[in-house]
Amino acid sequence: MKWRFAKLARFQCFRPSRRCRVGDVDRTQPQTQLIVVFGIRMTHRVRSELLEIQPLEEAHRDDALAWVQSGVPIFRVAKPATPPKHLVSYFAVVDSGNILLVDHKNAQLWLPSGGHVEPDEDPRATVVRELKEELGLAIGLESVGPPTMVTVTETVGLTSGHTDVSLWYVTPGDRSAALEFDRDEFNQVRWFPFAETPVERCEPHLKRFLAKLARADA
Repeated sequence: MKWRFAKLARFQCFRPSRRCRVGDVDRTQPQTQLIVVFGIRMTHRVRSELLEIQPLEEAHRDDALAWVQSGVPIFRVAKPATPPKHLVSYFAVVDSGNILLVDHKNAQLWLPSGGHVEPDEDPRATVVRELKEELGLAIGLESVGPPTMVTVTETVGLTSGHTDVSLWYVTPGDRSAALEFDRDEFNQVRWFPFAETPVERCEPHLKRFLAKLARADA
């Protein structure tokens, strides 16, 4: 996962003694003005994505909306977890009641594919980029619809201890298509019928997500 002007943002914002807010930076500097404009624009974009989700999971949605509107940084700018709460796009690849899951090495769970949203990146563009990087599949941005769900979850596994605010998207897949997955990140990838997903070793909200997909298809 790559990041663009994160170094500049980190040097201007992050200090050990406090969390960075938009008001902490020197707005008189041209490069800072650019960052603030990008940040405000993408904050509005993420807020609009959250408001697209129906039906609303109120606790998670309200937490995410309050966080986005608070002015704190929402993008990860340094691994493994700076800032400790940051934005993620999940994208569930589905085909006729089946979902493609990845056996994630760090999380030690079966997960939908996904990745951290880069600074000033549209969360839907994250889906397009990560789908290509992780699974070798190419789609256009216009193919990505609104998110189906949002979750606010403390991570587990080898890089536990931070919080992912995850927008859950759905992309159509083809079980017969060959996959070239990222072997540095995943042990394996596998298609599961919705009813046969190994929920005891999955992302904790996956069962609820699959139930939403099943209701939508009914």
